[in-house]
Amino acid sequence: MLKIRLARGGRKKNPIYRIVVAESTSPRDGRFVEKIGQYNPNTNPASIVLDDEVALKWLLDGAQPTNTMRAILSYRGVMLRKHLQVGVNKGAITQEEADKRFEDWKAQKEQKIQSKKDQLAQSKDEQEKAKMAAEIKIKEDRAATLQKQAEANKPKPEETEAPAEEASAE
Repeated sequence: MLKIRLARGGRKKNPIYRIVVAESTSPRDGRFVEKIGQYNPNTNPASIVLDDEVALKWLLDGAQPTNTMRAILSYRGVMLRKHLQVGVNKGAITQEEADKRFEDWKAQKEQKIQSKKDQLAQSKDEQEKAKMAAEIKIKEDRAATLQKQAEANKPKPEETEAPAEEASAE
């Protein structure tokens, strides 16, 4: 039985996974039939490089995805395409209608992904601005305390003149 699953790569605490089609009895990082993509969970959002056509072909041929791969394939729209293709094969819908539904879904998904990227970039900019404002405040506070210390250590002209006048009056 063939499975579509992840094979771990990368270094310690920094995994990068290969998306492979492998026999269910072969080891996780062992022998595989075909490599169809790569998944990097370390980025935000996670980067997925996947040959959608090959993944769809394997799904239609009977390969079973693992739970994680099912989620990744759903995210990329491969499971939806499989569902639509099964409907076309049964005669429930036409190929043109299936393609139109998939393109509509894909446009919505790309818009959603882009809005998340924009939101992440905006929050990163806001964090940098807040950090700079905090650093400026700390810098101003330090300058004020140094100014006060300098004024406190500076001898006052009235104190130096007063004992001199008292000595001359005596």
